[in-house]
Amino acid sequence: MPKQVEVIPAASRGHRNFGWLQAHYSFSFGEYFDPQRLHFGALHVLNDDTIAPGTGFGMHPHRNMEIITIPLEGHLLHRDSMGHQAVISAGQVQVMSAGTGIFHSEYNASNEHPLKLLQIWIVPQHLQVAPRYDMTSLPHLKDQWITIVGPQHNGGLLWIHQQAWLSLATLNAGTSLTYSLHQPDYGMYLFLIDGKTDVLQFSLNPRDALKCKQTTELSVLAKEPSRLLLIEVPLME
Repeated sequence: MPKQVEVIPAASRGHRNFGWLQAHYSFSFGEYFDPQRLHFGALHVLNDDTIAPGTGFGMHPHRNMEIITIPLEGHLLHRDSMGHQAVISAGQVQVMSAGTGIFHSEYNASNEHPLKLLQIWIVPQHLQVAPRYDMTSLPHLKDQWITIVGPQHNGGLLWIHQQAWLSLATLNAGTSLTYSLHQPDYGMYLFLIDGKTDVLQFSLNPRDALKCKQTTELSVLAKEPSRLLLIEVPLME
């Protein structure tokens, strides 16, 4: 029987240094392959990227994937084949449904400062949907979960074509916060962006992660000011 709770230390993730890009992979991606880390249910990609000033990903295609991008530091210049062009900064989030097919590029909008971001890919509930793009700014709230992405008509500042929820929390030291599943048979993937927290019997440091199955609630205690991302997804094979 697979483990129901597992900690993924930051240092155990895949890493590639492309010069212009420092990439850390929570799951197999590109040249990095780990048969034990193919995906977590519908969650297939959680990349932690640092992009050098004035560089980025040129135009490239995607299909049948829900793509969420969360800048952590700096400014991201997005362009796509639907005609969208936007600069997304820390404190904002964007979603893209690739659906029947889309091209886009992602560049560091600054020529002086690095760009740090998280990119998340979730397998959609429905294939071959019309491509779409959206973005929003996040409210400045502390010590509570903010559902940044959810299913259409069911919560979240933005929506995707999947019964999945992405929530962020910024916690002061000493704050305890509990997350309860929307769907009791789903899984939770908790990623500590920065700070230090206790979760269950585990202590997490920056960029550590914890994944849970068959657990309907998860409580987090911030040992110092912390930022967390929690992804709730169906546990499909």
